[in-house]
Amino acid sequence: MNASVHTTAPVMVADAGIPLRDILPWGVFGLIVAALLIYFVGAEQGATSLISGHSVHEFVHDGRHLLGFPCH
Repeated sequence: MNASVHTTAPVMVADAGIPLRDILPWGVFGLIVAALLIYFVGAEQGATSLISGHSVHEFVHDGRHLLGFPCH
């Protein structure tokens, strides 16, 4: 038997990550959803109201206080 053992060093492969073109649509979608949530929690039923009545205000009332938005 041959006593010498041939070993090779492990090959290091650089991680390319996720391409920007794959992340960008999800980032834009997330920003739009976040902006809509902040609008409905913070500004709906105020001067820029899109929906008449008090249903949206009552639905997000506790969230307004939790986030520090004044509502009454």
